[in-house]
Amino acid sequence: MTNKQPIFPFDRANYFIMILGLLLILLGFIIMASDKEPYGFGFLGITLGPIVLLLGFLVQFVAIFYKSKK
Repeated sequence: MTNKQPIFPFDRANYFIMILGLLLILLGFIIMASDKEPYGFGFLGITLGPIVLLLGFLVQFVAIFYKSKK
């Protein structure tokens, strides 16, 4: 009987960065939904929300390729 530990594709740091990215994506959608202009054509819906969304997706990209030093 050997004591094998499961092999996960990512480390704890990767999952933490992924959670941060998901929170940024959720925040971007909330910002866009909170725009009070008609059809979301205000600053929040056109500029700030998409920028936060893009940052969230970039953080997800970093989380996938991040390699922790052990």
